[in-house]
Amino acid sequence: MSEETAPICSAKGCRADAVWVLAWNNPKIHTPERRKTWLACEEHREHLSQFLGVRGFLKDVVLLKEWEAPEGA
Repeated sequence: MSEETAPICSAKGCRADAVWVLAWNNPKIHTPERRKTWLACEEHREHLSQFLGVRGFLKDVVLLKEWEAPEGA
């Protein structure tokens, strides 16, 4: 992957390479099997996980290199 196309962290203002996938859904608007994703660098994984977790949205945290998006995501 080139530097231009390498996945980057979803944290506001962060341009670091993503290492983690945070899979989530909002049960008020998504079906239970639907997974939205945010990407996170090492520094922001905990912060983004807490943000989603407090709202009850966080479903899974997986290393980017191990992530396979579910069908229909």
